Amino acid sequence: MTAPQSKASAATTHQVQSGDTFWIIGKKYGVPVKTLMSTNKKSSHLLFIGEKLVIPQTITAAEMDLLARLVNAEAKGEPYAGKVAVASVVLNRVDSSLFPNSISSVIYQKDHGYYAFTPVQNGAINSPADASAKAAVKEALAFRGMGKGSLYFYNPKTAKSTWITSRQVTVNIGNHRFAK
Repeated sequence: MTAPQSKASAATTHQVQSGDTFWIIGKKYGVPVKTLMSTNKKSSHLLFIGEKLVIPQTITAAEMDLLARLVNAEAKGEPYAGKVAVASVVLNRVDSSLFPNSISSVIYQKDHGYYAFTPVQNGAINSPADASAKAAVKEALAFRGMGKGSLYFYNPKTAKSTWITSRQVTVNIGNHRFAK
């Protein structure tokens, strides 16, 4: 019988390979670059081949799956960058004092009797995410805290709310307009 591992020794580690960057590692594990750097006490982007980095878990596998299913439902047929941006909106909401502070609470939030995201209302969120949506979530996690702070997105061709169209636009990607 072996002794149980301590939490620190059970943490995921990554041995730096030639060509690795914090961005590449962050995308691989779905960890914000800023968090990866601070966890490993790095003040510069310099990495050394063979160096071992601690990879912190910033969200659970269930949260990652839920976010990927939302991205899949909201951004099916949209460019990959739009999928990353949809995931970023959810993460920005989690980080904002204006919204709930967890991925599931943001995704399932109701306001005036309406869900914030249509796929929750119509059940499309229950369909499995494709590989592109899963990769987009990991990229959005790596990018977390470095974007333009978009909190909303909508399709300007179908949006009926004058409030949403009054928000400051941060970027247009595919059929979606992102705003804060």
